[in-house]
Amino acid sequence: METLKGSQRKNLRAQAHHLKSLVMIGAKGVTDQLVGSVDIALNDHELIKVKFGEFKEAKKEISEEIAKATKSELVGLIGNIAIFYRRHPDPEKRKIKIS
Repeated sequence: METLKGSQRKNLRAQAHHLKSLVMIGAKGVTDQLVGSVDIALNDHELIKVKFGEFKEAKKEISEEIAKATKSELVGLIGNIAIFYRRHPDPEKRKIKIS
């Protein structure tokens, strides 16, 4: 996946504004189950929010680790919420439009 431009990231953050967090990072941190949950959510929704319940001081590093593990793009970190985007491989199932 090519790297997103600043304007595309801004557009995706705006689209994510109304979304609810689908995955929450708890006391166990980054586990295979967490990465699997994020992967499934990205397949279903393309654009998701992940909330940090724990590990708030390391959210940037953890978010980058999750993005790398799921082959997604970290669109932004706002407060204790990370926004991830991964385009669906099937053009007919794509829900998110980026300019």
